[in-house]
Amino acid sequence: MTDASGRPALSARALNRALLARQMLLERVDRPVPEVLEAMAGLQAQYAPSMYIGLWTRVAGFERDTLTRLLERREVVQATLLRSTIHLVSRADYWPMSIAIRDFRPVLDPALTKHLEQAIEQLRAGPVRRTDLGPEIRGRLHLYLDLVRVPPAGTWERRRADVYGLAEDWLGEPPAPDPREPAAAPGEPRAAVRQARELLIRRYLGAFGPAHRSAIADWAGLPVAVVQRALAGLELVTFRDTRGRELVDLPDAPRPDPETPAPVRFLPTYDATLLVHARRTLILPEQYRSRVFHVRMPQSIGTFLVDGQVAGTWQYKREGLQWDSFETLPARVRRAVDAEAELLRSFHV
Repeated sequence: MTDASGRPALSARALNRALLARQMLLERVDRPVPEVLEAMAGLQAQYAPSMYIGLWTRVAGFERDTLTRLLERREVVQATLLRSTIHLVSRADYWPMSIAIRDFRPVLDPALTKHLEQAIEQLRAGPVRRTDLGPEIRGRLHLYLDLVRVPPAGTWERRRADVYGLAEDWLGEPPAPDPREPAAAPGEPRAAVRQARELLIRRYLGAFGPAHRSAIADWAGLPVAVVQRALAGLELVTFRDTRGRELVDLPDAPRPDPETPAPVRFLPTYDATLLVHARRTLILPEQYRSRVFHVRMPQSIGTFLVDGQVAGTWQYKREGLQWDSFETLPARVRRAVDAEAELLRSFHV
């Protein structure tokens, strides 16, 4: 189907299947975890077990110890990145993602200068617990510094991600600018920043596309105008959604047949597929959004997918894994949910 401009028009179901394919929710993959994280544009990690469950539901044979070891070996890293939110990303992606958004950090309040300097001095001596930092600055450090969460803090075994380290100490300093590089034109970003933003947008489209510019900006926490300039440097294809809005995408990214079957999958709290930037895919039907994200449940709640859409919620309690569907499910679907729930229960114990 095409619209009046002749561009292919993509239905919500087509966008849904594209998202599921890119997020490895149509079929578990046998790929290294850092590569998986790059393909899914990082993984939100406000609650440490969510990282593990988010990878378990996507990676064949994934074991909890695998991620903990990767964190300890610094092959993947937890850090405050997009939208001032903790993300799990590959080591290779950390500096580009940080550089891409750095210019849009808030300006330091002069009253905090002394406290920030004291915190930097503490951090240069080694990782620091959050509670050992000055109360005036501890909740704002991530706005002004490149920080990582240092394991074993922020792992399945020790869930509170409350030990901070300087990214340059944990991962090495960011790539230095090429001294032969010509100065950027007034109002234009430096080459390193431009390249970092282009990588960031390629990651988003590879994980969540096709998408419109405002969705990319919402996810990245960048102004739409900045996203627009970065898109100009990429090779893209364009589509339209059913409302006529232009969608952009990477040329070779998967766009499966809309009728591709989708298996039952369990998602952790705050899985990025459910957030506002991905609304066009209808993975979280709007009538259920308030049952997943609401003020009494600040961490959202675990969900499960049936035919590519959230169909209910789950929790792991002392009695085991319990799930509850929003609507009555057919017997065969309930059996499929039970089978996947049993796999997740086994992963928890």
